[in-house]
Amino acid sequence: MGAFPCSRRQVLGGMAATLFAPALLSATRASAAGGALSFPHAFGTTVLPEPPRRVVSIGYTTQDPLLALDIVPVGIREWFGDQPHGVWPWAQAHLKGADPAVIRGNVSLEAVAVLRPDLIVGIGSGINEAEYASLSRIAPVLMQPPEFPAYGMPWDAMTGLIGRAVGREAAADEKIREAAAILAAMRARHPGWSGRTGVAAYHYGGETGIFAPSDTRGHFLAQLGFEPVPAARHLDKTGAFYQKLSPEDLSALEADLIFWVSSTETAADLAQLPMRRALKAHAEGREVFAGGLLAAAISFGTILSLPFAASELEADIAAAVDGDPATAVPSAVKAGLAP
Repeated sequence: MGAFPCSRRQVLGGMAATLFAPALLSATRASAAGGALSFPHAFGTTVLPEPPRRVVSIGYTTQDPLLALDIVPVGIREWFGDQPHGVWPWAQAHLKGADPAVIRGNVSLEAVAVLRPDLIVGIGSGINEAEYASLSRIAPVLMQPPEFPAYGMPWDAMTGLIGRAVGREAAADEKIREAAAILAAMRARHPGWSGRTGVAAYHYGGETGIFAPSDTRGHFLAQLGFEPVPAARHLDKTGAFYQKLSPEDLSALEADLIFWVSSTETAADLAQLPMRRALKAHAEGREVFAGGLLAAAISFGTILSLPFAASELEADIAAAVDGDPATAVPSAVKAGLAP
């Protein structure tokens, strides 16, 4: 699974709960019987008799919610980026000096078994039913509820579910409120963003396209008040999380904000796209470029990465949405995308 494309505490806790909490209602539902918790999912039901002590994280981003809850996994699956212990800078402090094993590529049963876990977090791991069954012989495997696709569980719902599984439900609720408040406060500081159109786009390996609103990158814009463009909205109806566009027609990107999420190495190629230069959004300076660390943070879309990305990108988004080319967006200037 490649990086592209794929599928602080603030005072607005009340607003945050209104904006973000509904996603938790079905996702964190689990039944308790005799002290045990059961979690239904597409492959069956996982039963946890007691809170785990040794957790292995094989989801591509599940290390973040675990670390946010002060659970340091004994094993972490690396997604991309070759970061120490598979943990990116926004979450590194939560390791507290620990040295978890790194699981790279496909999940090896031997690599997991040697870590002696009593819980394997497989949300967003992409494992199939046979792999789930094999891993379940090592330890209970926590998967996303059946209503969510493999890579489509929202950050708040994921954190709430993991919090309940590891016996830290109250802490998870508090962390969710704090992170949601950061995004809600950013949205409240910019009421003019609500109702404006925004599109999350990528340019990678010579390919240009858009992300669906349900993808973490598109969902980030929605949380800030932006409305998806028609082409992106259509993707949610088809179940696809991204769509390649013809280099001869990039009109699907026309929006009040084009939010480029790509690797820094692709910026020069993106800057030279002829049809991008024909977009009104480009002429008016309505582009933001999130590359490198910020692209990773947006792609992770977790309780730790999103507040980090929001704080780093707020000024750029505000400068882009004003539609004045004179207020050059630093990220676009640096990437060579400014009009």
